[in-house]
Amino acid sequence: MLSLMPLSPANQRRLNRRDLLRLGGMAAMGFSLPEQVRAANSQDSSHATAKNCIYIFLCGGPSQLDMWDPKPQAPIQIRGPFNDIPTSVPGIRFGELIPKTAQNADKLAVVRSMHHDSNSHDIGIMYTLLADSKPPSRRAYPPVRSDHPGLGAILHNLLGPTADVPAWVTVPRPFTTGERFYKGQTAGFLGPKYDGFHMNEEKKDSLAFKEFQVDTLRPPSEVSEQRFSSRKTLFAQLDNLAEQEFDSAPTDAVRQNYEKAFSMISSNGARRAFDLSREADSMRDRYGRNEYGQSFLLARRLVEAGVRMVNVFWTFYGPDGCQFNLWDNHGSDKKVCGGYNKGLDMLTAPYCCPSFDQGFSALLEDLDDRSLLDDTLVVAVGEFGRTPKINKWTGRDHWCSCYSTVLAGGGVQGGQVYGASDAQAAYVKNSPVTPEDLGATVLHAFGFSPDTAINDPTNRPVRISKGNPIVKLF
Repeated sequence: MLSLMPLSPANQRRLNRRDLLRLGGMAAMGFSLPEQVRAANSQDSSHATAKNCIYIFLCGGPSQLDMWDPKPQAPIQIRGPFNDIPTSVPGIRFGELIPKTAQNADKLAVVRSMHHDSNSHDIGIMYTLLADSKPPSRRAYPPVRSDHPGLGAILHNLLGPTADVPAWVTVPRPFTTGERFYKGQTAGFLGPKYDGFHMNEEKKDSLAFKEFQVDTLRPPSEVSEQRFSSRKTLFAQLDNLAEQEFDSAPTDAVRQNYEKAFSMISSNGARRAFDLSREADSMRDRYGRNEYGQSFLLARRLVEAGVRMVNVFWTFYGPDGCQFNLWDNHGSDKKVCGGYNKGLDMLTAPYCCPSFDQGFSALLEDLDDRSLLDDTLVVAVGEFGRTPKINKWTGRDHWCSCYSTVLAGGGVQGGQVYGASDAQAAYVKNSPVTPEDLGATVLHAFGFSPDTAINDPTNRPVRISKGNPIVKLF
């Protein structure tokens, strides 16, 4: 039976008479309408199995040399103080700081040839979150409605809404540096209907155990279920009257936000998905009892409940609320937020590689144990990498010319390396990959080619990506 979910305007435009005949044949074979749309828009969906995505952003720029692309034959000032170790895949070696992740290399595809043109955090963050290294403006913040949509919004538009839960969720909060709220975290020109649901965990003490109470999903205690239902009915009546009197983009935006709020608050499924207390203590221990591990565990719960895109942002807040983009391990001549001033101490600090190794390996294993990995694409990336040469504070500085990204699940074949760096992990040796290529790869995992179109506010078709997907990963 065909699903009654309506086609988005973009999908209506892309489907010609031949497509409709093809969809009719697919319906006879039991495909639902969203599945048909994905297949019709796909460049090559034969290996694209993603239904959900967990996109992990390691804010600050993790070191490719100390994690994913060690160079044991390089001079000590390049290879650093840490050894390389074998992984579960013969011939692939990681840095010794991520031993648990190394035992899951058979689930991972490591892209060692990422690059772009800016060593600025702001620009690199924008490139990564927008999945575009050549945006119309180099202004990285704040977001504006003319921006290209984030990946979560694009998928929401193309695949339609999700039942009971938001289509796109940010955990544990949107990524900001001070007051800087970066582009790529909104639906841009698609409008507020497709904006994600942002958790807003307190910016304090990232190493503390977190419960993530999402109070915005609960009606006020003085509002009974009957009163809530009455308010929803009254709003619908007023909204209908306003629609007759005022038909404009601003009123439509307000309407869409109210509809999203009512839907979220009235959904028991959403409240259950965000409730980490439903997890066994042993599982919470397995991920790590800190903001990072619990964020990964919550991401698993959300995709299991049907959330399509979960962004996990990894930065550090001290007990006093000070912020430190912990993967930005320059080192310093004085102690920084977190209490360390040497680059090698920052990498080995509890807030950095140890927490990542525990939480990320637990996520991969947990998804696999639950048979969710084929359906769930997992991406871990920073805005750039680190310099090959170690500085005087035993740290590494910003480096955009070559860095690494890892992917798992969603049709990606594990146990492989794509692309290569030179002998010092300084420059791409072959198969270069840009942020837009990575974005196109995420969309490819869901079955969409880069030239799939969405409509801007003037009804002009816009490609969903400027990049080229790394189809060899699948």
